[in-house]
Amino acid sequence: MSRKNFIIAIDGFSSCGKSTVAKALAKKLHFVFIDSGAMYRAVTLYFIRQGIDMTDEAAVVAALENIHIDFVPNAEKTQILLNEEDVSDEIRMMHVSDLVSEVSAIKAVRHAMVAQQQKLGKRRNIVMDGRDIGTTVFPDADLKIFMTADPRVRAERRFAELAAKGETVTMEEVVENLSHRDHIDSTREESPLRQAADAFVLDNSSIDQAEQLRIVMEQYEHIKNDR
Repeated sequence: MSRKNFIIAIDGFSSCGKSTVAKALAKKLHFVFIDSGAMYRAVTLYFIRQGIDMTDEAAVVAALENIHIDFVPNAEKTQILLNEEDVSDEIRMMHVSDLVSEVSAIKAVRHAMVAQQQKLGKRRNIVMDGRDIGTTVFPDADLKIFMTADPRVRAERRFAELAAKGETVTMEEVVENLSHRDHIDSTREESPLRQAADAFVLDNSSIDQAEQLRIVMEQYEHIKNDR
């Protein structure tokens, strides 16, 4: 392998706990954590604020030229900056969640974000989570994890997350949102969500975060020793 850095790709459905595992893994290994989903959410938020017509290709391309996304780690969490503004909390709100899959399906958006993601992973040890990391962004990633969970479990986790942030939403709305996003993510023409042939599948429907981290660390040690 020509590169010396180690890349871990974690893909899977919405609300499967990808980011939770990725953050814990990056912290344990002293790797850089990159939340690719947050990048698409930041783009979505920008489009919402600017009133960008997602069907207008020229408007989308022009808008993308004005979007700068960065990750700033601190003691508590990694801040997501959109044009130097901390949007870490706002991008998780339902008004963004309702549109993020549509925005993510736009070819120009995906090309722009994939280019940024590949640049971030060129010279650093990273853990990156998303939908197409092990299939499109880093098909040569050292370790690929595909996460899944029972749809109801995912909905309950997402509902609890939103409630903790004080957002008023019903369980039915969350279930509908996740179902809608699953359909778009899995059927979009550009880089659809799919399991890489060489990915390790982790179903976390009935296991806690500590057990998930233990399993993934086991996979990492196995790959590292064979590398």
